[in-house]
Amino acid sequence: MKKNKFALHITAFGFIILSFIACDKDFATLESDIINDGNATSFDIVSEQFDIISYTQALGPVQTNGLGLNTLGIYDDAYGRTTSSFVTQVNPISYNPVFGEGVQIDSVVLRIPFFSTVEEIDDDENITYSLDSVIGRESIRLRLFENNYFIRDFNPDGEFSESQDYFSNKSTSETETISDAALEGEELGFVEYDDDGNMIPIDNIIDISEEGYILTELNEDGETEVSQRQTPGIRVKLDTTFWRNKIIDKEGEAVLSSQNNFADYFRGLYFKAEPVDDDGSFLILNVGAQTSNIIIYYTRLTPSTTDDEDATDQAVYQIGFGPNRINFMDNNFTTPISNGDEVNGDSRIYLKGGEGALARIKLFNGDDIDDIPEMNVFETFKNTFVETDEDGNFVKSKRIINEANLVFYVDQDMVQDGEPNRIYLYDIENKTPLFDYFADLGSSSLPSFSKINHLGPLQRVGDEQNGSGIKYKLKITEHINDLLIRDSTNVDLGLAVSINVNLEESFAQRRVQNADDSDFTTPISSIITPRGTILFGNNIPSNDINADKKVYLEIYYTEPNN
Repeated sequence: MKKNKFALHITAFGFIILSFIACDKDFATLESDIINDGNATSFDIVSEQFDIISYTQALGPVQTNGLGLNTLGIYDDAYGRTTSSFVTQVNPISYNPVFGEGVQIDSVVLRIPFFSTVEEIDDDENITYSLDSVIGRESIRLRLFENNYFIRDFNPDGEFSESQDYFSNKSTSETETISDAALEGEELGFVEYDDDGNMIPIDNIIDISEEGYILTELNEDGETEVSQRQTPGIRVKLDTTFWRNKIIDKEGEAVLSSQNNFADYFRGLYFKAEPVDDDGSFLILNVGAQTSNIIIYYTRLTPSTTDDEDATDQAVYQIGFGPNRINFMDNNFTTPISNGDEVNGDSRIYLKGGEGALARIKLFNGDDIDDIPEMNVFETFKNTFVETDEDGNFVKSKRIINEANLVFYVDQDMVQDGEPNRIYLYDIENKTPLFDYFADLGSSSLPSFSKINHLGPLQRVGDEQNGSGIKYKLKITEHINDLLIRDSTNVDLGLAVSINVNLEESFAQRRVQNADDSDFTTPISSIITPRGTILFGNNIPSNDINADKKVYLEIYYTEPNN
């Protein structure tokens, strides 16, 4: 059998177009083979289930730089606890600033918005929001440090211009780690102001709220009016002492003159999450957005604009986050994850986001015993569906595939709650989505409704949003036709939890730090989510009470009935 693989250098757009052209041609051929004017009523639609092999693959540290999104907080589930923190470079919007004379810092505000949706606006323009990417509503403790570790763009031990990878266990490789001492430089305090404008230190607790922020100012008549409305998120005021020493007092010096100088001088901030009363929430944040920033609000003398020698005006200096940001994940698992049985499969398969686990799937038991075709499960299946020539090339169809689904049941005896709504199935060898992913042209504006024909959402009890999970049904009709008609290789498939299946459209995967396979990667949409689940595998004893819930491949096909 030919071993055709997708060439990774082909663009996604060209890949999609070509696949549709091929599909249209092949289906036309299939239909003419089986159904025509003479036999249009002489066929049956049949459903059949086929065995597969499924087993867990535990992940080592995963690459967490360049994710686009960052995570922060505490997450508890059936596996145990995951604590996520991150370090980020900082990047001012302008260099060589001129702050002026007599500068007094009014406040320094850190803001990182949550992903949120406007639900309602009342007559007084008060806005009600819902949070989209916050798991939990418990407070977390946020400790903010000046980072003293220099985040490199390039790997000094790699090829020319090879970018530096950073991993979830605070390392760049199996031999180079990032120390807590380097990350935890000077700690930055949180403050509030009393009625007299005095700065008062406060506890560094971040409350999770769907409330937005209403900022006010005095108008020309001395009346308070709304100046700005901000969406929910992290918004705290910082002790100004650090920022005067680090930024304002460096006016005119080379450290503020360019990005390279600034990146070496101010190496970033480390956001460290800790629980509050042994509890917390998990935040998925767009730290690189323009609305995520630190703004220094200050007042300066402006006597040149008026006869008043004490005249002042107000100004701001804004600092953003990036370009390099790295997530760190600390797993304290009470349910350990280990590699499964790749020969016989597992009775349960364990899926966990972040530095967790995925599953490997072998359809028709994989390409077993290639040199003995009559004992190869896949070849036996293929021979009952298509006719091939002596070289194994497709000639015509004996049966038409109407629909093919992989069905996975959730083990609710082991899963507590919070299982992921979506899981992602892909070609694990070529690190690409399946044909079905691109053939599914459903809505992509909302991740929850994207690719739901191919990657069916979790079916829940009573169809309730928070109901217990029952099963996932993943449609792989195009993939099966690809194996039969275009003679593609029956590669292993990967299965991972996903927070947003749209992220996989660009073939975005990240490395897993694994000494046995340096090319092994995991989907980016799985790294970002902490969620996990436990599914029934294939290797369940026939006398087990859950034997009817083992994973299976179901195929609906049409065949002549004479």
